[in-house]
Amino acid sequence: MPRDPRVDAYIAARNDFAKPILTHLRDLIHGHAPAVEETIKWSMPFFTYKGQSLANMAAFKEHAAFGFWDRLELQTGKEGDAMGQYGRLTDIATLPPDKVLLDTLDRALAKIDAGEKPKRAAREPKPEAEVPPALAEALAADEEAAANWNAFPPGCRREYCDWVAEAKRDETRAKCVAQTIEQTRAGKKLNWKYENC
Repeated sequence: MPRDPRVDAYIAARNDFAKPILTHLRDLIHGHAPAVEETIKWSMPFFTYKGQSLANMAAFKEHAAFGFWDRLELQTGKEGDAMGQYGRLTDIATLPPDKVLLDTLDRALAKIDAGEKPKRAAREPKPEAEVPPALAEALAADEEAAANWNAFPPGCRREYCDWVAEAKRDETRAKCVAQTIEQTRAGKKLNWKYENC
């Protein structure tokens, strides 16, 4: 597949230590799996296969990083040391052997061929937001707003609670509470204006 000139530009703009790491990873992937395509996502080089995210790489001030998109199924034991799955890459010697990378690449490609989607770790549900006293008082005084408030999903209530709680001045907090009651009475979420953009 043709190489994306934006990836060329990305690599050329990185610190000298990172250029050989990124170039090696890129050449390794394309040499082994010519059907893999490359692009830029989230301001970093990304590799895709059959329209699915496969892997990404990035370079920072003092290290580079590389990882496969299916992080749970393709763990290396170095997760958490840096972005990606292979820790802080500071030179070619810090990369795992090519055979290890290619074996993992083959597993990732096979998972996409089989139609498997990456699994993500289940998130613990967040606890119910603590309603600021001024908002709790205003809700208690307005039955319609309280009924809509109770019908909102927890995340929507949390957004309102955080917004009111973050107000530093009493006047600002009072305005936030008044707007919360007005919008809640109308069944509107905090950022309702932007929902259908």
